[in-house]
Amino acid sequence: MKQDFNKGIYLTSLGSFWWGFIGVIYFEYVSFIGHIELVAHRCLWTSFMLIITTTFFSKWKIFKEVISINKNLIGLFFSGFLIFINWAIWIYAVATDRIIDASFGYFIMPIISVLLGYIFFKERLNKKRVISILLVLISILILIFFSLKSLPWVGLVVAFSWAFYNLVRKKIDVDTDIGLLIESLYILPFALFVFYLISKAGFNDFSISNPGLSLFLVLAGPMTVIPLFLYVRGVELIGLGPTGMIFYITPTLQFILGFFYYNEDFSSLKFLSFIIIWVAVIIYLKDLYEKN
Repeated sequence: MKQDFNKGIYLTSLGSFWWGFIGVIYFEYVSFIGHIELVAHRCLWTSFMLIITTTFFSKWKIFKEVISINKNLIGLFFSGFLIFINWAIWIYAVATDRIIDASFGYFIMPIISVLLGYIFFKERLNKKRVISILLVLISILILIFFSLKSLPWVGLVVAFSWAFYNLVRKKIDVDTDIGLLIESLYILPFALFVFYLISKAGFNDFSISNPGLSLFLVLAGPMTVIPLFLYVRGVELIGLGPTGMIFYITPTLQFILGFFYYNEDFSSLKFLSFIIIWVAVIIYLKDLYEKN
């Protein structure tokens, strides 16, 4: 049990770092092609990579067993929809210089995961964790009620789509990569249709005339699959609450990049709300360390 917990901590930390740093750098760099085409490429090459890995590891038998159960198909359909929403909004945020807004969503997502873990899986919720939840709720209310003209909808959509995605995936007992493959196959037809429309209109940047850029766009697949696999596996090993709090690595790095590297605007009000969130994180992680 202790070994599984430590492994889950490691996998979640690595996946969170990848999202918060490597993923931001990559997707911001290629965002000039437009967020719609970039979302299509992310869905397309994620599916392609998962098909390759499933073949390489000889897991098609497991794939068939999973899709033979209607409960799995229904659950993975909804989780696929949620992950698509999350990808689309996050790439939109990166392409429109709203990385800090997206990081706000990922800051509040873990607290939503803690609540969902308590409600659906009876995960422990002691005094310190309740305090951390209340602090995050206060930070959200500050942003909402004192910034009504700029409601952080990007962050809210990012947060709720990802938190409920984790919830659905934890309730489905399937291999991490096979689940991701089925989710991506649900999304694939829509991605291909969008890519067709873009190509027909002559707006696509992916072509044999520019092999360097095309090959670079193919990396959207591993850039998505690797950290997602690491994080989902961590959820399976240690639960929504602990992984949710470790995930704060991601928005912290996103915030640092957005503010210091990409020079995005950051108001004093947002700074105050972020400080409250960071205090909540420290309280929760301290409790997590003491309990494990």
